Amino acid sequence: MLLEYRQYRCHPGRRADWVRYMEEVIIPFQVSRGMVIVGTFVDEEDPDQYIWMRRFDDEAHREKLHEAVHATDQWKDIISPRIPDMVIHEEIKVTRLVPTSLSMLR
Repeated sequence: MLLEYRQYRCHPGRRADWVRYMEEVIIPFQVSRGMVIVGTFVDEEDPDQYIWMRRFDDEAHREKLHEAVHATDQWKDIISPRIPDMVIHEEIKVTRLVPTSLSMLR
């Protein structure tokens, strides 16, 4: 199993808009395409930080689902163009995690 731990920096004052967009548009769309969203979080101390996690069986599964989401016209033409207004793309950090044997996230 493979997890993506994704840290996003929102433009100042835009995190609430981003959370709403994630919950109403991005997450439902990605889930409809097969993504497993493990959790979404806001940083209690940093008003511009947003974190979410996705789970995959392995790298091949990750690539397949990435294509199933990001290669669609809906993603390219409708969903993705709104992201730069809320998130600072250059500050997105993605960490790939592999759970240890005692991890609750499996």
